[in-house]
Amino acid sequence: MRMLAGVFALFILIGADGRGFAQQSDLVIGTEGSYPPFNFTDASGNLQGFDIDIAKALCVKLQANCRFVAQDWEGLIPALLSKKIDAIVASMSITEERMKVVAFTQRYYRTPARFVAPKSSHITDTSPDGLAGKSLGAQSSTIHAKYLEEHYQESTIKLYGSHDTAMLDLAAGRIDAVLVQSTAVYDWLNKTPEGACCEFVGEPLSDPAYFGLGAGIAVRKEDEALREQLNQAIDAIRADGTYQQINAKYFPFSIY
Repeated sequence: MRMLAGVFALFILIGADGRGFAQQSDLVIGTEGSYPPFNFTDASGNLQGFDIDIAKALCVKLQANCRFVAQDWEGLIPALLSKKIDAIVASMSITEERMKVVAFTQRYYRTPARFVAPKSSHITDTSPDGLAGKSLGAQSSTIHAKYLEEHYQESTIKLYGSHDTAMLDLAAGRIDAVLVQSTAVYDWLNKTPEGACCEFVGEPLSDPAYFGLGAGIAVRKEDEALREQLNQAIDAIRADGTYQQINAKYFPFSIY
């Protein structure tokens, strides 16, 4: 996916309508583009998904001219720090490790991690002992990958460049289970022929020490004014019903 070449200036001004929202020139938002239903590229090459809709709603509140850039997951934080983008809206979990290098807004959603396995596997015990000897998948450079590497050392861990590739390998029988954010596979399990093969197994995993405090918007640490303006905008779209409308477009349950 192409990286937007220019670095756009960001100007924070006080909104003239008294709401205190930011009024900005070009605000460049980075996302992954391969994590449906949160962010993905449609047949016309346009970015779509929950993350994208939330970001667009926030841009309306900020009165900002937002440009979206698709970037490989592992390159998102480097792109932010090098000022190629101004914010990351890509279902990035708020973790202590990431907060060492970037700042986060409050969460804009939170869901537990789950293992997904073929229905024919009859897996019920997803503890490290229960999955010893199994081949387990996750997207690389994610909290799920780190959790597997730290706790499932008796299993074979296979990491993927994208969430979609991991699920395709699971459906093809090349791995035994995938650890993933539960809502990220909701559509795949319930609405696709490939997903009919599989199901959630074991209990949800939500320990904040490993899985963070929910998904937040990452900005550079020095951009405190932008972080605060985004927090105000998140509060605003939840208060006026915009958030709930976007939520209902993708899920029949609240993910906040």
